[in-house]
Amino acid sequence: MREFLTGLDWSPLWISLKTGAVAAFLCFFLGIFAARKIMKMKKGRARAFLDGILTLPMVLPPTVAGFFLLLVFSRRRPLGSFLEGAFDIKVVQSWAGCVIAAMVIAFPLMYRNARAAFEQVDPNLIYAGRTLGMSETAIFWKVALPLAGPGIASGTVLTFARAMGEYGATSMLAGNIPGKTGTVSQKIAMVIQDGDYGTAGFWVAVVTVTALVIVFLINRAADRKMKQIRRW
Repeated sequence: MREFLTGLDWSPLWISLKTGAVAAFLCFFLGIFAARKIMKMKKGRARAFLDGILTLPMVLPPTVAGFFLLLVFSRRRPLGSFLEGAFDIKVVQSWAGCVIAAMVIAFPLMYRNARAAFEQVDPNLIYAGRTLGMSETAIFWKVALPLAGPGIASGTVLTFARAMGEYGATSMLAGNIPGKTGTVSQKIAMVIQDGDYGTAGFWVAVVTVTALVIVFLINRAADRKMKQIRRW
């Protein structure tokens, strides 16, 4: 067992953790921003259409989302060519591709949870803040965001877990380059194809334990935050 662990390439785990953390961090802000913007729109076709677009990656097969991303960021397409030519940013077959694919697939979880959390905030508290002369920015930071904190925390946990385990879109956009874009999910699929079920089982166990520990720690933090809100 010691020889097995010593000779094991741990890069898939670090790549997955790094990708999940960065994707969740970016989705946290983008999801909250999108949720607030959609909520401020008047109900109608435009709002329903935008909500559908933001939620679409949740229902699309990951390979379909990966195909669209490949079309957008390919060097043969205007955006991909511009990024590489102007900023020397290569998305396809790179770690940036891992992050973008994970963000696109995990974003709806953050968006939907943030929106649901904000919708559950008591409107009377918002009106009270306005009556007291608070600005909309102050109401958001001091009233709406703390009350929606538990729901947003849950969305962050789900976003991280989904981003860390992303496979379909990542394999299409970023590929499976060992030490660069090879995530744990891709590693598991690869070793299973080789018939190495022992290594696959080990990585499955590592991912499961890691996810459980992270979810437990974040949920504990959310529970403490909820207790503070109730005391307040």
